[in-house]
Amino acid sequence: MHALSLPTWWIHVASVLEWAAAMLAVQRLGQVRNEGGWRWLSLAMLPALISAMAACTWHLFDNSTELEGLVVFQAALTTLGNGALALAAWNLLRQQMQVKP
Repeated sequence: MHALSLPTWWIHVASVLEWAAAMLAVQRLGQVRNEGGWRWLSLAMLPALISAMAACTWHLFDNSTELEGLVVFQAALTTLGNGALALAAWNLLRQQMQVKP
């Protein structure tokens, strides 16, 4: 694990855990408010979480050139996740606009 310093590893792991906690918080908010759009937002956060885990995995193996496909996978998940989050946010906005006259 020479690719990253210990403080950088701490930031990476903490970020993954924070993102997972945010997903749970968003899910819970949707349950409390009884609004299904929040569930979709939480689900849309999943590709970004998997992307972060892929990046951590690549770093865990010292950024091995044998795992460069993982970098492409991570980039694709980031793109997919950003699009999914945009659509989920738009869906939430649309639902909120329907509730308010």
